[in-house]
Order: sequence, then C-alpha cells, then structure tokens
Amino acid sequence: MKLNFNEYRDKVYACWIGKNIGGTMGTPFEGKRQMNDIQGFTTKEGVILPNDDLDLQLVWLMAVERLGIKSVDAKILGEFWHSYIGPHWNEYGIGKINMMAGLQPPLSGDAYNDWNNSNGAWIRTEVWASLAPACPDVAMKYAYEDACVDHGTKEGTVAAMFVAALESAAFVISDLRQLINIALSKIPSESRMAKSIVKVLECYDSGMDYKEARETIRLLNADIGNGWFEAPSNVSYAVIGLLWGDGDFKKSMIYAINCGDDTDCTGATVGSVLGIMGGTKVIPDDWRRHIGDGIVTISIKKGATFAPKFPETCTELTDRVVKIAPTVPVLFNKNISFTDGPTELTEAELASFTVAPPELYPGFVSPESQTLTDELTARRPYSTTYTYAFLTATVSYDGDPDIKPFESKNIHLRLKNNVYDYGNMPYNLTFRWLGADGFTVDGPGFARLLHCSAHSHGITELDFTVTAGEKIAPKNRLVLEIEAEGRTTVAYVPVIFLAK
Repeated sequence: MKLNFNEYRDKVYACWIGKNIGGTMGTPFEGKRQMNDIQGFTTKEGVILPNDDLDLQLVWLMAVERLGIKSVDAKILGEFWHSYIGPHWNEYGIGKINMMAGLQPPLSGDAYNDWNNSNGAWIRTEVWASLAPACPDVAMKYAYEDACVDHGTKEGTVAAMFVAALESAAFVISDLRQLINIALSKIPSESRMAKSIVKVLECYDSGMDYKEARETIRLLNADIGNGWFEAPSNVSYAVIGLLWGDGDFKKSMIYAINCGDDTDCTGATVGSVLGIMGGTKVIPDDWRRHIGDGIVTISIKKGATFAPKFPETCTELTDRVVKIAPTVPVLFNKNISFTDGPTELTEAELASFTVAPPELYPGFVSPESQTLTDELTARRPYSTTYTYAFLTATVSYDGDPDIKPFESKNIHLRLKNNVYDYGNMPYNLTFRWLGADGFTVDGPGFARLLHCSAHSHGITELDFTVTAGEKIAPKNRLVLEIEAEGRTTVAYVPVIFLAK
C-alpha cells in the first residue's frame, strides 16, 4: 500500500480543523436531550471553545513522542492521566481514584464505575487513527489501551474501538458505508455499540428521516442509565449525521448536533471523520475562517511539563503527528509506505481490513483483529493484565475488589505463555503469596504452563480463594510470586483489595 504523504498530511490537518469546528459548534447545546434546530455557529468568529475531546489527545501524543508508540499501553497512559490531566468528571475521576488506590487498567475502569458505558473515550480516538493511517487494527488496539483506563471492558471502550477503526480506514477509503462495515467487523457483534449501529443502518435503508432514526436509537438505549452521556447512542448520532448528511460537511454537522445529547462530541467526531475522508477541500471556507487554526485547552495541567510543549495550533499538532506516522507501519510489520506518488490500495489490501461482506458484517472480524476482538469478548470484567518476560498474567475478580473482615473472595488467574518472544517451550511454575497481614490464600502452589501447539494454546487458568482476617487496612496488597523453573525472571503479580 502506498500513501501520498502530502495528501495524508492534508487529511490529518483537516481532521483537527473539523474536530475544532464540531466541538465549538456543539458545545453550547451539550447535554440537551431534545432535538435541536441549529443552522451553524452560535459563537463569535475567531472564538474556539475548549474541548476535552481534543485536549486529552495532546497528552497521548506527548506519551508517544517521549516513549515511542510500542512502549505505550494502558498502564503508561494511566500514569500520564495522573501527571497531566486535571478534571475529575465522571469516569475520568473514577478511573483516576481507582488507580490511586492501586487498581490497574482495565480494572480501574470497571470497578465502582457507573460511567463506563459513557462518552469519554471514543471522543479521543483521532490521534490513534492519524498515527496509524490505513491500519485500523493498530488504531483499534491503541484506542482500547486508552479507553480501558476509565471505561474498563464496557461499551465506552467498544465505542472507542469502533470509531478508531473507522477513522484509520478513512485515510484510504471514501465510501462511508464501507467504513462503517469495517468498523463493525472490529467489535463484538453482541455489544450494544454494534447493535446500535446496525439499527441506524436499518433506519437509513428503510427510508426514515434522520429525526425518526434519532428517536429510534434513543429508545433502544434508554435503559443504559447515563442519560445524554452514553456511548452507543451518541456514536450512533454521529453516524446518523454522516449518513443522512450524504457527504455535505455542513448538513452532516448540523444533523448530528441537532440529534442532541453530547453535541460537542458528536459534532467534533463528524468533523474529524469528514476531514479525514476528504481533506481540507471538504471543509467550507466560511466555517474554516470562523474557527481559525488555534487550539484552546481546558483539561491539561500544563505546568506539569516543560518540553516539548503541547501543540497550540492545528498546524503544529499536524506536524508532530505526521513526523511519527511513517515509523508506525514498520513497527507493526505493515506493508505501507509514504511516497510522493499517488495513493495506491489494492483489492487484496482492502480485503485485509475486513473479511465480512456488507450484508453479513455483524460478528465477522479480520484475521488481524481476531485476537484482540476474541480477547475482549472472552475477557472477564474486573480484571487487569501484567506482562513479564515469559508469561502474561491476567487477574480477574468476581466483582468490585473490596472485602470486609473474615470475608472470602475468589480470584481467577489466567497465565499465557509468551511463546513468540521467548521460545515455544513449556514451564513448571511455582506460586508463593506475599503481603497483607492476616490474609490467607487457598489454591494451587504449582502449575504447568504448556507451549503452544495443536493441543494447547499455551494458556493455564487457575482459581484462588482469598480470605481476610479480623483487621484489614483501607488498601491491602497481596503479591503472587510466580517462578518458572529454569528462568531468571520472577513475576510478581499484585492483587489489591480495598476495605468495604
């Protein structure tokens, strides 16, 4: 696959300009559940309203610049949350306070969180799509790592995966229906997010007007419980704007914002998607003049950093993104190059984005995304994963990780052999529990972790029962020591319980 670099850069820039337009236009109507009737900006020319949709992505870009994209994961992004992001709104605050208590992602997004089906993650996906153009699986992976910090394994995370995959593919595909099909192929078909988008398509194909479609989706998801702030409906409203807007930037933006609810988010995503699909030529000149090139932030603790500074314009943000992007296909073994010639995409490359024919898109996933999608579908909620040299350990709780005196809680441990990095060999494992005084643990002290073969996936699953004593601390950290016979590295897996 070949991507024309100048064309790619123009699309990245249009993405951020479109994001600013939609965020500014939609912010005055945020949280209003009724249908709106806007015709354009209600703000003065030259005024850019601050928006956390864009803010948080500046922090993620800095993480990638400082550490390299291969080093960035949910735990790293969690540390950047603490250092650079100020607000404690809804899931933002719950994710942060959970991490402060020692709960690592995605457990930090699952525990004690009534907001993990909400909008805070899919609104911040453009940085991953722009860093990984035409690599929807890579963009989806990082959207997951990002979203699970404050949304865990719930619909807010699935929504981020959907939007990131769509935006990444949009760098080389201009057919909106095809983009939606690709994005649907990346998420579990039984998720509320997938069912909502499928319902939007059914409404569109049946000839409904966009207002009827909006009401259909609102009723479909009325039981989720976050009101105007839940992800499946709001992503659907953005898709409604895109479909019924029929490629017209102004009409698409107005329709999405008129659907109400989280209007800065829906408008901003419509703007970014259309910007990626068509570049700056699709953005109306009068709206582009109205918004300008600047970036106004609201969520970033700028005093926490000295260099590099956060981008202050869409131009600077674009320059810093496109500087990194050519390295990403190399790091992920993608056969993509940036050239001065025309963008070229073969039918075979297009087929690699999704294996699903349009009429069968629910439930189908491409071979490349199969692993991540399967892991998300199979992953237990209230879990967190730790990677060590020879194995990956996932700790799962039965529910919130709290405990009271003399109470017993079950812990599930899933161990996966890291065969591709350290050789396809089996291990004898011994376990030893360290830590919180007064706690006892019942469970195996030995296990075998087999190699990957036709008879084994290199996975061992174990259960332990943890019982608290008479006195417990506000935070109780047990540590499972895992030693593999013949290996130098010893894995220390933390297991946190909070007092009820």
